[in-house]
Amino acid sequence: MCSQTKAAAVMANIPRVDIDPSGVFKYILIRVYSREEGDDSEIDIVRGYGWAEYHADIYDRVSAELEDGGLLDCECIGGGRIKHNPDAKKIHVYGYSLGYGRANHAETTEKLKEKYPDYEVTWDNEGY
Repeated sequence: MCSQTKAAAVMANIPRVDIDPSGVFKYILIRVYSREEGDDSEIDIVRGYGWAEYHADIYDRVSAELEDGGLLDCECIGGGRIKHNPDAKKIHVYGYSLGYGRANHAETTEKLKEKYPDYEVTWDNEGY
C-alpha cells in the first residue's frame, strides 16, 4: 500500500526550476509544503520571469496556482536576479529582493545546475 499523501504526489510533479529562456529578470525561491496533517514534506522551487515588475508579482501568481487545490501552501524565502545567456550557456544569480530579502543563491544555483547541466552557473551577493 502506498503511503504517499496527495500533497506529496502533487509536489513530486512540480518543476523545481522555471525561468525565462533569456535575459535579466527577477527571481524568487519559494518553499512549497503540504497542508495535510501528518505530512511534513516540502520542496524549494525557483521561479524567475521578465514580466514581473516586483518579486511579489511572481510570488502572487505562482502561489495562487499552487495553493489552488487546497493541498499545498507556499512561502517566499527570498529573491534576487538572474542573468540568463543561452547563447553562451551561462546563468548568473545575484542581488536581493527588497520585499523578501536575499535568497540562498547557492541553493538556487544548485537547482539551476540540475535543470541546465551543460551551463556555467555562478552566483554572488553583489548588486540589486
